[in-house]
Amino acid sequence: MKSLIATLLLSVPIVAAAQAAPVKVERPWARPIVQGQDATGAYMTLTASEPLTLLGAATPAAGIVEIHQMKMVGDVMKMSAADTLPLKPGAPLHFAPNGYHFMLMDLKAPFRAGSSIRMTLRFRDAKGAERTQEVTVPVAPAAPAGHGN
Repeated sequence: MKSLIATLLLSVPIVAAAQAAPVKVERPWARPIVQGQDATGAYMTLTASEPLTLLGAATPAAGIVEIHQMKMVGDVMKMSAADTLPLKPGAPLHFAPNGYHFMLMDLKAPFRAGSSIRMTLRFRDAKGAERTQEVTVPVAPAAPAGHGN
């Protein structure tokens, strides 16, 4: 009986680890900063396999992370915060310069090309449950090849 309980207890972490990530994250990257700059952008493509709402993100590398959108209004490029974004199953949502992006502010240390940061993305599913997903974001001066921008 003890061996059966031990086997069941040992299998729990394996089952939890085998759960699929809520979103496919492709080509993440963040811009390096220049001296005196305390904000930068992070970009990636998110594709959900089920209806989700992106609630936001966090990183120990920045005090504040917001979802922003840049768009042309007349002849002027405007940037505004977005509280949440819906993700439709199978429809990629591109975070790219001059569009949606994660604005990382109050940086804790300079972002240098060749390094990386950890981000935690927060989602809400159709049942109202919150889910998170960890992402490693390389710091680079330009988007990786094939980035949808």
